[in-house]
Amino acid sequence: MDVLMQSLKIGINEKLYIKDPESSSLGKKIVEESILLIDEIGFEHFTFKKLGARINSNESSIYRYFENKHKLLLYLASWYWGWMEYRMVFDTNGISDPVEKLSKAIEVLTQNVEEDNAFSHINEVVLNKIIINEYSKSYLVKEVNDEDKNGYFIVCKRLVSRLSEMIVAVDKTYAYPLSLASTILEGTLHQYFLKEHFPMLTNCNENVTPTHFFTDLIFRTLNLNVNG
Repeated sequence: MDVLMQSLKIGINEKLYIKDPESSSLGKKIVEESILLIDEIGFEHFTFKKLGARINSNESSIYRYFENKHKLLLYLASWYWGWMEYRMVFDTNGISDPVEKLSKAIEVLTQNVEEDNAFSHINEVVLNKIIINEYSKSYLVKEVNDEDKNGYFIVCKRLVSRLSEMIVAVDKTYAYPLSLASTILEGTLHQYFLKEHFPMLTNCNENVTPTHFFTDLIFRTLNLNVNG
């Protein structure tokens, strides 16, 4: 768990694409512009035809990379969770105290996203907005069990497992580490969504961040002093 990622290339399940978009300039352009277009018009209105017009390429060229827009959304979600996993592992590497390590992990996973210059073709800030608003559409489908068997959600599940291990390292007696870890990931997206669209349903605002909320929630749950 303490071993850093071996490469800045985010590993994605090969079943999610027909041709690896990282392998060509067109593929990277498809990913880059799909993120911007989905953010602008929403996933429901997003089509490969509209994307093709945006990048001045035939719609058929996009189908050479992705079977459909659902697979593209799954690809983007996998990339996002892989990037979050990389950041969490990198930022917690070398921290020996389990409480400090968990606190840092929570901070990384719940704070506002900033653009990462290591990946020039992906705007992580905009991708974060897409994950907040559209991620549930990637798994709230009838075929979710089959997609899970194909490993489409393995990156997110691996991230939850890493976070669960950190929780256990803090409190070996806590009975629900996986549930708590997955609550942090999903709950963070939900709190940012509420903050943006339904502010009356959350205490998160300009002064209180999801990081404040989840740090307090997790450490109270584990019966530890929030301040260390």
